Amino acid sequence: MKADCHMHMVLDGVDWRQAIHRHRQQPDRGWIRGVLSAYREQGVTYLRDGGDRWGVGETARELAPEYGIIYRTPLAPLCKAGHYGSFIGETWQDVREYRNRLACHRCHGADFIKIMISGLMDFDRFGVLTEEPLSDREIRELVHIAHEEGFSVMAHANGRSAEAAASAGVDSVEHGAYLTEEALYAMKENGTVWVPTLSTIGNLRGTGRFSEPDVAAILESAMENVALFAAMGGFLAPGTDAGAWKVPHAGNYEYDLLGECLGEQTSAILQTGTQRIIDKF
Repeated sequence: MKADCHMHMVLDGVDWRQAIHRHRQQPDRGWIRGVLSAYREQGVTYLRDGGDRWGVGETARELAPEYGIIYRTPLAPLCKAGHYGSFIGETWQDVREYRNRLACHRCHGADFIKIMISGLMDFDRFGVLTEEPLSDREIRELVHIAHEEGFSVMAHANGRSAEAAASAGVDSVEHGAYLTEEALYAMKENGTVWVPTLSTIGNLRGTGRFSEPDVAAILESAMENVALFAAMGGFLAPGTDAGAWKVPHAGNYEYDLLGECLGEQTSAILQTGTQRIIDKF
């Protein structure tokens, strides 16, 4: 099965503001059909959306069976007010409001919950994130509450946030820049699937937008960790983050980059990780 375990139907890989504007009044079904058709042409039969608050992923889920695609969406991702993610997701101020968001997502048919618990990579400064992650205590509480409500949890997690999320039993870690060996072991021991979205780094090379040495260093660090995690026996799954800048939909670049890390075992490793995603989400 060919899959993209992390993509955003609402975005187009060119301009996130204009892409979102396309759907502000209502999801553009023509656009969505075009993207689903492109995935079908590439032989993709499973898509897991990273979510949006305009119902684009929800509409894609409705249409996807016509294209022979299994489609899963968390509806809108959830982020703490004042932290990364509000441009595309729904915010919460405190645990009570977070619980209310979960209840609302259940009523509207979310397939799983996505939480935003860290910032992004600063592509001009290797080793630096755009903001500090949430506290370890808070991360554990968010994962625990969602699991109590019967949801699997996808976590946007970079840096130290991944270890706290994995220790709480999070079902998948997305992106995962600058993971320590302790974080990788926690993910392995708790059966967390890592979706490293290498495309969001690799596709920046040669664009001139960011520091080329820093982009190269970030990619090298991520690929080394992917190889190490695979050697540990950890679960890895392919996800492009399609829709992010310079990451168009229905491309093969993620498989190529993961292949550089995993070698001859690429297909077997990714098949196992993808099946775990399918089973959990």
